[in-house]
Amino acid sequence: MGEILLSQTVVGILGNFSLLYHYVFLFCMGNRMKSTDLILMHLIVANFLNLLCRGIPQTMVAWGWRYFLSDLGCKLVFYLHRVGRGMAIASICSLSVFQAVSISPGDSRCAWLKGRAHKHIVSMVYLSWGVSLLVNIVFLMYITGTKTDDNMTIVKTYGYCSSMRKNPAADVLHITLLSVPDALGLGLMLWASIYMLFVLYTHKQRMKHIQRTSVSCRASPESRATKNILLLVSTFVSFYTWSCICQIYMAMTYNPSPVLLHMAALAMGCFPAVSPFLLMSGRSTPYSLCFTCRRRRRKMVLP
Repeated sequence: MGEILLSQTVVGILGNFSLLYHYVFLFCMGNRMKSTDLILMHLIVANFLNLLCRGIPQTMVAWGWRYFLSDLGCKLVFYLHRVGRGMAIASICSLSVFQAVSISPGDSRCAWLKGRAHKHIVSMVYLSWGVSLLVNIVFLMYITGTKTDDNMTIVKTYGYCSSMRKNPAADVLHITLLSVPDALGLGLMLWASIYMLFVLYTHKQRMKHIQRTSVSCRASPESRATKNILLLVSTFVSFYTWSCICQIYMAMTYNPSPVLLHMAALAMGCFPAVSPFLLMSGRSTPYSLCFTCRRRRRKMVLP
């Protein structure tokens, strides 16, 4: 498990750093960033928080380290990890909603949002940062490094930190506060995905006669981008479901085993590690954009 978690963390950090480097390179070269690019940059930051604040500590536990963080360090690590997890949901939700609005037909109810989509989606991402930072403050109160107060009861031990609880009513409020934003984001994500599938199916039915007459008919850039986003959303939902199953087992277990803790950390780290490679596999990735910019500059230089 130590080798698996270490490989996942290293590969994820390198993949996200490579994707972030190319976005920064494009920005420095004077290319205008699209709304989807801005959302993906926020997703990359969220991936870094998840990998650094959960992947690295759990990897050290798998290699035999125990309680190597102070009380303040545990609070910050758990807090930043939860903020990154919430922002990953918000970023994927914003990306799917933005793409659903972009490909909506002109006579649909979403058509009036096309001209304002950039402004609203970017504002939505920054609002999500604020909500995630505020909601997850509860972790600063309940997470500690070691048991220092006899009046407090340890509910869960994670190998490097522990969680404390004093009042069962506060636990219910805590779970509710954390569940509402996630449920809202997943609901919007599901609606946007179903709507995009409907639009793609309708477009495919309309274009059947063109595909019959033209053998070399290629999918439009909007269609390819939509399929890439749907792949990203389905991957996120799959790993998120796996993570939720592990979290439920951990909540039902008084003293979770190290294997269960490692599996939960592995499930939480899969999407941050895989998502940059899914994005780079598409044709609208920074790599293809870099080669396009170089070709354009060569054409401008050559007589």
